[in-house]
Amino acid sequence: MARTMVSKQGDWLAASVGDELVMMSPAEGLYLGLTSVGARIWELIDTTAAIDEVCARLVDEYDVEPEACRAEVESFLKDLAKHGAVALDPAPAR
Repeated sequence: MARTMVSKQGDWLAASVGDELVMMSPAEGLYLGLTSVGARIWELIDTTAAIDEVCARLVDEYDVEPEACRAEVESFLKDLAKHGAVALDPAPAR
Protein backbone atom coordinates (compact mmCIF):
# COMPACT_ATOMS: atom_id res chain seq x y z
CA MET A 1 0.00 0.00 0.00
CA ALA A 2 1.36 3.42 -0.96
CA ARG A 3 2.09 5.86 1.82
CA THR A 4 -0.06 8.95 1.78
CA MET A 5 1.27 12.34 2.76
CA VAL A 6 -0.86 15.10 4.27
CA SER A 7 -0.12 18.82 4.27
CA LYS A 8 -2.05 21.88 5.33
CA GLN A 9 -3.47 24.06 2.56
CA GLY A 10 -5.09 27.44 2.21
CA ASP A 11 -5.42 30.38 4.52
CA TRP A 12 -6.98 28.62 7.53
CA LEU A 13 -6.86 30.42 10.86
CA ALA A 14 -7.20 28.32 14.00
CA ALA A 15 -7.88 29.12 17.65
CA SER A 16 -8.35 26.91 20.68
CA VAL A 17 -11.69 27.19 22.45
CA GLY A 18 -11.65 24.94 25.49
CA ASP A 19 -10.72 21.43 24.32
CA GLU A 20 -11.74 22.17 20.74
CA LEU A 21 -10.18 23.98 17.83
CA VAL A 22 -12.18 26.46 15.75
CA MET A 23 -10.92 27.00 12.22
CA MET A 24 -11.86 29.64 9.66
CA SER A 25 -10.96 30.20 6.04
CA PRO A 26 -11.54 33.89 5.31
CA ALA A 27 -11.16 33.36 1.55
CA GLU A 28 -13.76 30.59 1.47
CA GLY A 29 -15.99 31.90 4.25
CA LEU A 30 -15.92 28.49 5.95
CA TYR A 31 -15.85 27.61 9.64
CA LEU A 32 -14.94 24.23 11.10
CA GLY A 33 -14.92 22.98 14.68
CA LEU A 34 -12.56 20.18 15.63
CA THR A 35 -12.74 17.97 18.72
CA SER A 36 -9.68 17.55 20.90
CA VAL A 37 -8.54 14.57 18.81
CA GLY A 38 -9.11 16.49 15.58
CA ALA A 39 -7.14 19.39 17.06
CA ARG A 40 -4.31 16.98 17.89
CA ILE A 41 -4.26 15.70 14.30
CA TRP A 42 -4.17 19.29 13.04
CA GLU A 43 -1.22 19.94 15.35
CA LEU A 44 0.61 16.80 14.15
CA ILE A 45 0.38 17.92 10.53
CA ASP A 46 1.97 21.31 11.12
CA THR A 47 4.55 20.10 8.66
CA THR A 48 3.87 17.71 5.82
CA ALA A 49 3.70 14.24 7.36
CA ALA A 50 2.83 10.72 6.39
CA ILE A 51 -0.56 9.55 7.57
CA ASP A 52 1.27 6.47 8.93
CA GLU A 53 3.28 8.73 11.24
CA VAL A 54 0.19 10.63 12.42
CA CYS A 55 -1.56 7.33 13.21
CA ALA A 56 1.48 5.94 15.02
CA ARG A 57 1.57 9.00 17.29
CA LEU A 58 -2.16 8.79 18.00
CA VAL A 59 -1.97 5.06 18.83
CA ASP A 60 0.80 5.90 21.33
CA GLU A 61 -1.19 8.76 22.87
CA TYR A 62 -4.74 7.33 22.91
CA ASP A 63 -6.37 4.01 23.73
CA VAL A 64 -7.16 3.03 20.14
CA GLU A 65 -6.40 0.05 17.91
CA PRO A 66 -4.16 0.83 14.92
CA GLU A 67 -6.74 -0.26 12.31
CA ALA A 68 -9.52 1.80 13.88
CA CYS A 69 -7.20 4.78 14.22
CA ARG A 70 -6.17 4.58 10.57
CA ALA A 71 -9.79 4.39 9.37
CA GLU A 72 -10.85 7.36 11.51
CA VAL A 73 -7.82 9.48 10.60
CA GLU A 74 -8.28 8.83 6.88
CA SER A 75 -11.98 9.71 7.09
CA PHE A 76 -11.23 12.89 9.07
CA LEU A 77 -8.50 13.99 6.65
CA LYS A 78 -10.71 13.31 3.62
CA ASP A 79 -13.32 15.62 5.17
CA LEU A 80 -10.69 18.30 5.72
CA ALA A 81 -9.51 17.84 2.12
CA LYS A 82 -13.07 18.40 0.86
CA HIS A 83 -13.00 21.79 2.60
CA GLY A 84 -9.56 22.63 1.19
CA ALA A 85 -7.81 22.55 4.57
CA VAL A 86 -5.38 19.75 3.66
CA ALA A 87 -3.97 18.01 0.61
CA LEU A 88 -3.50 14.25 0.46
CA ASP A 89 -0.80 13.03 -1.91
CA PRO A 90 1.13 9.82 -2.47
CA ALA A 91 4.56 9.81 -0.87
CA PRO A 92 7.45 10.25 -3.30
CA ALA A 93 9.19 7.04 -4.30
CA ARG A 94 12.36 6.31 -2.40
